[in-house]
Amino acid sequence: MEKLPAQMTVIGISKPGGPEVLLPETRPVPSPGPGEILIKVIAAGVNRPDVAQRSGSYPPPPGASDLPGLEIAGEVVAVGAGASKHKLGDKVMSLVAGGGYAQYCIAQAAQAMAVPPSLSMLEAGAIPETLMTVWHNVFERGALKAGETLLIHGGSSGIGTMAIQLAKAFGAKVIVTVGSKEKADACLKLGADRAVNYKTDDFVAEAKNATDGAGANVILDMVGGDYIERNYDAAAVEGRVVQIAFLSGPKANVNFARLMVKRLHHTGSTLRPRSNADKAAMVAAIEAKVMPLLRDGRVKPLIDSTFPLEKAADAHRRMETSEHIGKIVLVA
Repeated sequence: MEKLPAQMTVIGISKPGGPEVLLPETRPVPSPGPGEILIKVIAAGVNRPDVAQRSGSYPPPPGASDLPGLEIAGEVVAVGAGASKHKLGDKVMSLVAGGGYAQYCIAQAAQAMAVPPSLSMLEAGAIPETLMTVWHNVFERGALKAGETLLIHGGSSGIGTMAIQLAKAFGAKVIVTVGSKEKADACLKLGADRAVNYKTDDFVAEAKNATDGAGANVILDMVGGDYIERNYDAAAVEGRVVQIAFLSGPKANVNFARLMVKRLHHTGSTLRPRSNADKAAMVAAIEAKVMPLLRDGRVKPLIDSTFPLEKAADAHRRMETSEHIGKIVLVA
């Protein structure tokens, strides 16, 4: 192993604001504590929570790095006490609670996964946060089963494109909502059974039509707002609505009678504040159930675009256009 430098380049948030507040700065290379590893970052995924943190609406949890970046892939260059899962030189991808927009980043050893040969390091950097969000919300909270129908809002997003592939791999039918023909085509190519342009068509009618009137068994929603009531309408009896974000706002006027009549479950989660034990359990489940799909190349992230680390502001501008299809990745 080469000797570690004392300093590294990171992308800090100079003050809450637009993409222009993301500025390179120099910081000391951190040292891993017990149960931690230090990763030399090759690729770091860009996610909506990074944009929220930059704008000042999503502060990092206590003890986490103040730098943005929730998923990375790279090489293990230092190992803390008791962190026996990975060794120096291993290629890993990991969820992190922050700090991904940097040349080096600390990760919990239990949350890092070996990168299978079927994935490039660039693809690996686009996986951990997205995959864990989809796995936990669609399969653990939403309990999607083979033969059921999943409705995904934001089908062409990083989360959406991963959810399509996983749901299809596990034998479900998939309907997505998107905002353009290009996005619809991309989702259908990934395996979605139906893509609904929400600008021209009513997703409630389309979901019922695609399921012979029954509705969707699981709905993955990152929109919120007036979608909340419409989701209740589009859901099947005993349907599960899983909330992962609120791009249209967290408040809505909803007739909750439908919740009772259809015996619906409306749940949701955020990943970042969860305990390390919770995250390690999700990783273990993914290693057992999803890793074989990644190894076989049956599931891989759809990459929209890549930007050098110093151009993180441009990566955020790309995300905020909402024109991206799949994942945006920073290359360190």
